[in-house]
Amino acid sequence: MSYLLKKITSTIETHPAAILLIRLIVGGVFLSEGIQKFLFPDALGVGRFMKIGIPSPEIMAPFVGVVEIVGGALILIGLMTRLASVALIVDMLVAIWTTKIPILLDKGFWAMAHEARTDWSMLLGSIALLILGAGKWSVDRRIAAQPRPKNK
Repeated sequence: MSYLLKKITSTIETHPAAILLIRLIVGGVFLSEGIQKFLFPDALGVGRFMKIGIPSPEIMAPFVGVVEIVGGALILIGLMTRLASVALIVDMLVAIWTTKIPILLDKGFWAMAHEARTDWSMLLGSIALLILGAGKWSVDRRIAAQPRPKNK
């Protein structure tokens, strides 16, 4: 396990562009999807939540939209990346449970696999950011690099 952690740390330091690319795709997709829940409420917001049976859709759809907008924006700039990743991992697990598992049960594996490709990508990208952090080119790194005031 120690070898694996050293390898991950080495990757973070020597390939900052790779982590930035993960942040751009994960953050960009979540930000876009969150905004669309408000722009197209019948298809992607409250209406969709009602259709799939989410309780209190008039509360949950805007809540999820805000989580996706805030989480996506935080990941894009690399601020509180691990915390934002946790919220978005939960978001994706609920999305898979409520929308993709019914497809699996009704239409089978391949139909579900096709419909879930973005969900799985976003879930795994969020897990990668939880493990790796925001990387070298992030607000998180700038904050961590600032000198701390000494206690007197």
